[in-house]
Amino acid sequence: MADIEIVDAEGMKMVKVILSGDSIRSESGALHYMKGDIEMQTKAPSVGGFLKSMVSGEDIFRPTYKGKGEIYFGPPTLGEYHILEIEGEMILDQGAYICSDIDIEVGIFRNKGMSMIAGGEGFFQTSVKGKGNVVVHSQGPLQVIHLENDTLTIDGSFAVARDASLQFTSKMLGKNALSKIAGGEGFVNVIRGTGRVYLAPVPNKLMTLMNRFRVIE
Repeated sequence: MADIEIVDAEGMKMVKVILSGDSIRSESGALHYMKGDIEMQTKAPSVGGFLKSMVSGEDIFRPTYKGKGEIYFGPPTLGEYHILEIEGEMILDQGAYICSDIDIEVGIFRNKGMSMIAGGEGFFQTSVKGKGNVVVHSQGPLQVIHLENDTLTIDGSFAVARDASLQFTSKMLGKNALSKIAGGEGFVNVIRGTGRVYLAPVPNKLMTLMNRFRVIE
């Protein structure tokens, strides 16, 4: 199994992977640089996989790297990278997946219901299945919420990952027009059941400063 760690340089985060004859899979375009005797391979998808990619917008050309040496995945970010140890299946927010152990199966998950578009998550997300490490990106530190036959309501798209056993829907908050106006809310994302949810509710402070400077400009 590849050795994965998160490195920090000048406040910017990257993902460092050490290969000792083993392999790792990454998102297309995630490679920053690598050193050593490492071979990259990209397999052509099946017809079904290609059609799913066309519909969902998810990238299916995910390269694998095998050999001995060091790989750095990025891009370098003021946000955060996190190593998740999974055993089973998890659903990731679009754009969160960076890389994973070679035994992890990476695919496309289809959310149900037209309301998912209004909730900000869209129809399709990334699924990761198996046992091993998965690296994800978020705008800030992760908070793990453990649900036990409970409900989590989220106003925003900061649910980075969740167990596939959980039910995920979007709905309009409030039962009537007055409550919607008073609450100041529109569609919210609702997660129900038993399992883990990884949230990034607070952006990294450097990301927050950068966004404020952009507003000023």
